Amino acid sequence: MNKLFIAITAIVMIAGCHRKLSPQKDFQKSLFRAYDHTAENLFTKNCEGPAVDRDGRLFVVNFQKDGTIGLVQPDGKVELFLTLPGKSVGNSIRFTATGHMLVADFVEHNILEVDPATKEVTVYCHEDRFNQPNDICISKKTGVVYASDPNWQKQTGQIWRIGTDKKAVLLKENLGTTNGICLSPDEKTLYVNESVQRRIVAYQLDAKGNITGEKVFATFTDFGMDGMKCDTKGNLYVCRYGKGTIAIFNDNGRQFQEVELKGKDVSNITFGGKDDRTCFLTLQDRKCIEKFRSDIPGK
Repeated sequence: MNKLFIAITAIVMIAGCHRKLSPQKDFQKSLFRAYDHTAENLFTKNCEGPAVDRDGRLFVVNFQKDGTIGLVQPDGKVELFLTLPGKSVGNSIRFTATGHMLVADFVEHNILEVDPATKEVTVYCHEDRFNQPNDICISKKTGVVYASDPNWQKQTGQIWRIGTDKKAVLLKENLGTTNGICLSPDEKTLYVNESVQRRIVAYQLDAKGNITGEKVFATFTDFGMDGMKCDTKGNLYVCRYGKGTIAIFNDNGRQFQEVELKGKDVSNITFGGKDDRTCFLTLQDRKCIEKFRSDIPGK
């Protein structure tokens, strides 16, 4: 009886130790399981555009009020980084090779440029024909910016290419509601989703960054879509807005995994953390940031 009692006691103590693991240690050991990164209600309903700079700092637009950019600390605390000028409101953030921040300003039809050191905000590109630049991605090889540009009222959209000359070239028009946009790791494929039409289109790019071919990559029969990102193996992570999941596809268009989040209205995703395997998600219904660990680092 004494040996049995000792054995049972040991099992209980081990189980207790597992239960007392800190959330951070538990998070580091768990794959594809969602955790809160910040408290709820720190951002507005336009919580969007998570992006990590070359120093590993996480930025998210619309902290506390629209038109701001928040700096998110590793412990989940958020501070105001800057307020955009005038009526500008950011929707997406990306970083250039020089470390400058580009912000899709959907109100003033701009792509803005921010010097993180001085916090000076200038207009990188303005185009009157923009509907409302929504999401952007940047080629690491060429510095070319690609922007999705939906018209939500008409349920149509466009795709723009913005060269290093900071001039916008219309690549595609008369599309569905173009929303999430990202490049494959080899930068030969541009993925764009159409939220209302519930499809993802893969466009082939030539050496100059022009579209040379297209195919329907994947479709859904329910819920919407928002931001997308690729990992280094070419898998595509898709925000399922309204469903509260991240659908993960291989580069052949086969969905092989789905990560369930705590919130439902997931608007965008980015990779970060020390090993680039932490996925940060913006949740518009919870007005906060969630996170999960992936087994593959981000592009």
